[in-house]
Amino acid sequence: MNNTEQEEQGRVRESSFDETNERVDHHIRQSIARYKGRSHGEISERIRELDQEWSIERTLEVNASTLALSGTLLGAFVNKRWFILPGIVTTFLLQHGIQGWCPPLPIMRALGIRSRREIDEERYALKALRGDFDDISPKSSPAEILDTVRGT
Repeated sequence: MNNTEQEEQGRVRESSFDETNERVDHHIRQSIARYKGRSHGEISERIRELDQEWSIERTLEVNASTLALSGTLLGAFVNKRWFILPGIVTTFLLQHGIQGWCPPLPIMRALGIRSRREIDEERYALKALRGDFDDISPKSSPAEILDTVRGT
C-alpha cells in the first residue's frame, strides 16, 4: 500500500464518528478472538470471505457511478431535470477524493462498511494466527519477507 492509499484509509477513519470506529475495531477484535484456536481451514475460509468484502471506497465508487449513469440516462431519455443527479453525485465523489469525507460516508460507515485498511488488518491478524508468518525472521531479507506476505 503506497502513502496515498494509507492517507486515504486514515481519512475515512478520521472522518468517521469515534463510536463508529470503535464498533469497527470491536468487530475486528471479536473476529480475531472467534478464530483463535480454530483450524487452518476455518481461518482460511474467513480470509476468503475478507477477500470478497467490499471496502467503503469501492462501495462509494460503485454507488456514485450507478447514480451518475442513471441520472445521465434519465436526463437523456426522460426529463432533463435528471441531469442534476450526476452533478450532485460527482460533487460528492470529488469531495470524498479531496477531503476524505462526503455525505453518504457516515451512512455507509453506520451500516458497517469498512475501509480497505480495516479489512486488511483483520486479514493479516488471521494470517498471523494461521501461522503464515512463521517463516519470517529478523534475518530474512526484504525480498523474502515480501514473498512470504504475498504468498499468503
